[in-house]
Amino acid sequence: MELSARNLIPGKIKELTVGMVNAEVVIEIAPGIEVVSVITKNSVERMGLKVGDEIKAMIKATSVMVAK
Repeated sequence: MELSARNLIPGKIKELTVGMVNAEVVIEIAPGIEVVSVITKNSVERMGLKVGDEIKAMIKATSVMVAK
């Protein structure tokens, strides 16, 4: 699949908590550094996601918050 997104961060699924509608995906991108995403339960099932899978987090640049 080709994407226009440039903010792709490779990582491994560390935790996957599936609820009735949504799922929380914890992606370890480096030792001790995690990115957490909430996606639909349907997306988890469709992609066949499981703990240990190598995946990429896609960060939408217009939705990233910055603090100092």
